[in-house]
Amino acid sequence: MKGYPVFRIIMIVGSILLPAPVLSASVLEVPAQGGDLKNIVGMAKAGTIVRLKPGVHQGPIVLSRRIVLQGMPGAVIDAGGASRALTVSAPGTVVRGITVRATGRSLATEDTGIFVTEEANGAVIENNTIRDSLIGIYLKGPKDVRVKGNKIFGLTDMRVNERGNGIQIWRSSGSLIEQNEIRNGRDGIFVTTSRRNVFRGNYFEGTRIAVHYMYTNDSEVSENRSVNNHVGYALMYSKKLIVRRNVSENDRDHGILLNYANRSLFEGNLVRNGKTKCVFIYNSSKNEFRRNHFENCAVGIHFTAGSERNRFTENAFVGNRHQVKYVGTGWLDWSVKGRGNYWSDNPAFDLDGDGISDTAYKPNDLVDEVLWAYPVAKLLINSPAARTLRWAQRRFPALYPGGVVDSAPLMKSPALPVPANQETAR
Repeated sequence: MKGYPVFRIIMIVGSILLPAPVLSASVLEVPAQGGDLKNIVGMAKAGTIVRLKPGVHQGPIVLSRRIVLQGMPGAVIDAGGASRALTVSAPGTVVRGITVRATGRSLATEDTGIFVTEEANGAVIENNTIRDSLIGIYLKGPKDVRVKGNKIFGLTDMRVNERGNGIQIWRSSGSLIEQNEIRNGRDGIFVTTSRRNVFRGNYFEGTRIAVHYMYTNDSEVSENRSVNNHVGYALMYSKKLIVRRNVSENDRDHGILLNYANRSLFEGNLVRNGKTKCVFIYNSSKNEFRRNHFENCAVGIHFTAGSERNRFTENAFVGNRHQVKYVGTGWLDWSVKGRGNYWSDNPAFDLDGDGISDTAYKPNDLVDEVLWAYPVAKLLINSPAARTLRWAQRRFPALYPGGVVDSAPLMKSPALPVPANQETAR
């Protein structure tokens, strides 16, 4: 029987040599030593459940039929430095509970732990652990894929821009990416040229950008948590997004970054302790910011370059060194239907007790513009000249530059609808 396929040998003698629970018409258990996983999955019929026993199984593996590939605790697929450890190319395929490792390291060949092709519509990738892989999971063209509960540990021994992304998505629609934990690598989730995707309940730490959108529309980013990344949520060249109840904490450059992002809703997000800016808005219009909380950043919101017709209401700006940075000659009213925002540095009164300040709030003045243009002028912030300039503005409001005015500032910070499990460290 030399050279006879291992899979056929198992099927012929299985009923004699193996106990019934181990092998049946639809369930195969593959040992780590001598199991010949490549041959078995290549011969398995659609609908077969292939269970990997503990130990190291040699990759790479290609799943070209609809099967369930499931790992017992301790089951590992090792690509041995090959381009991709596991390729899924059949619709409805399930990959569950496996540790995948040791891919190649070439972005040009898209070296990936679990690579899902455009034929694999409706695939399920869940509860896997991916290590020592350039790209963790790559959805290249499939529809309606579910990626849930995976742990992805990106590379740290390469320069950031040479690393792969935790989850990469291209030209995919209807996919659900939820409850994954992604650490290190380049970007946590990078998506481009896609639509109708949902990213929900994921955790990101140590990446360049936690969630990075490019040319992706009609999608949702909700209840995610970004900690200690360069940027939390970078939304670029995209529209009609729902960005709701996310957390950005201790992110270095920006909590939320908009670049040509339009007609989107930002609601109930928490950004705090950012090293630079809670929010940066560049050339983005017709967005609505509602009931967000921006706290303890160098700048609460910085917007510029034609960012017009954005609406801000019931947001909280707390303890930012500059609440708003905007250089312009026109006035922008940040209130909607008589309700503005809460400003922690607004020394206002509410004599009629309606929860709205009796006077409008202007977050910036001429002194702020001087500081933005000449940062070294901070040394003179408490000088008689600066105090005199601010006194003159209060007496002669026409001296104020154009910019943001909140005509109905709130006296109390609105309640933040962020889920309780998002408020504490993971």
